[in-house]
Amino acid sequence: MPFDAQFSAGASASASAGVGASASASVSASLGLGERGSHSAGAQAQGRDVAENLLPPLIPFRFHVRFRQASDGAQQGNEVDICSGAFAECTGLEATMEPKQIRAGGMNVGSAQRVGQVSFATVILKRGMTSTRHLWKWFQMVSSGGYATRMDVEIDVQNAAGETVLTWGLSQCMPVKFKAADLNAKGTEVAVEELHLVHEGLSLVTPGG
Repeated sequence: MPFDAQFSAGASASASAGVGASASASVSASLGLGERGSHSAGAQAQGRDVAENLLPPLIPFRFHVRFRQASDGAQQGNEVDICSGAFAECTGLEATMEPKQIRAGGMNVGSAQRVGQVSFATVILKRGMTSTRHLWKWFQMVSSGGYATRMDVEIDVQNAAGETVLTWGLSQCMPVKFKAADLNAKGTEVAVEELHLVHEGLSLVTPGG
């Protein structure tokens, strides 16, 4: 191969490698990953660049739920004290993407995968029933015609010391099901009510952004 051809090939390979490295760095930056081997005190304090097996796992029983008015108007963003944010269980924090499959002609094995639409699971909040009727009243407002009464919900996950480690955000929540506790004359368990919420977006917020 002539020298100029070899040089062109080498330059092309270097450029490709540079693009690959740049893309890798971009992905690392988007994921919040620093350089490997960087274990500064500041990085460790933020939980970054520390070996995963050295980080304490979160305890799922400490969390607090906050509600903010999502409807347009002067009251938008105001915090609404629903059940003082005290819930015993929260499930359904999940997002699923349905990939689009593209089958190429002559390709008998596998198919190309492309990004598809993302859907969100129904979030279920459960709590021990008290004299507070906030969950039923919100559901009744929406089901009786106040369909614009939406809430933005923030779920703070806390560590063993009670400090907020991360926050899940649900946008434009709407209650679609309310379930009161089952009644049983022989029952000895705590009466539990639940509210099912659909929403239009799931986001994750960490302290400091």
